[in-house]
Amino acid sequence: MAELLVKTACDGLESLKIGLLTLTESKPQTLTTLAPYQGEQQALDKALTKAHGVGFPGVNGSTFGKGARVLWFGRDLALLMGPQPDPSLARHAALTDQSAGWAVMELAGPGAEDVLARLCPVDLRFAVGASVRTEAKHMMASLCRLDIDRFQIMVFRSMAQTLHHDLKTAMEAWAARR
Repeated sequence: MAELLVKTACDGLESLKIGLLTLTESKPQTLTTLAPYQGEQQALDKALTKAHGVGFPGVNGSTFGKGARVLWFGRDLALLMGPQPDPSLARHAALTDQSAGWAVMELAGPGAEDVLARLCPVDLRFAVGASVRTEAKHMMASLCRLDIDRFQIMVFRSMAQTLHHDLKTAMEAWAARR
């Protein structure tokens, strides 16, 4: 019988250091979408806070705490990152495991905003903790600003290599101008 090995979406993609910028794969973790049932968003917010210490984020926001992060992921949709979702959440929302479906990378360093500006048609001057859904060149992506010069970038698993290539090209172009 064949032995199946679990591989992350970024398996085989090298971490990059170009100039002052770094691109790395984020530590693999459980990813679960939370789609509140009609009229249940407030109840879901309370259940999330009780179970995981984080609430349901507002539009373009995120919440952090107790080893969990919840990103705004679209209209009436959030993404729980970190722990397995508490079973009590299923009373208030549809829960869908997305762990194997996304490539999650971090771009960090002075100039990270400028590099992303080459790929994303969105104003990147948003606050730490903000989360947006946008295009990254020609792929749909989720961006979250983790710190002043650090972004989390998520694309569908099948686009991991393309995102890595596009970010590397943008990083090299940005570094060449310095």
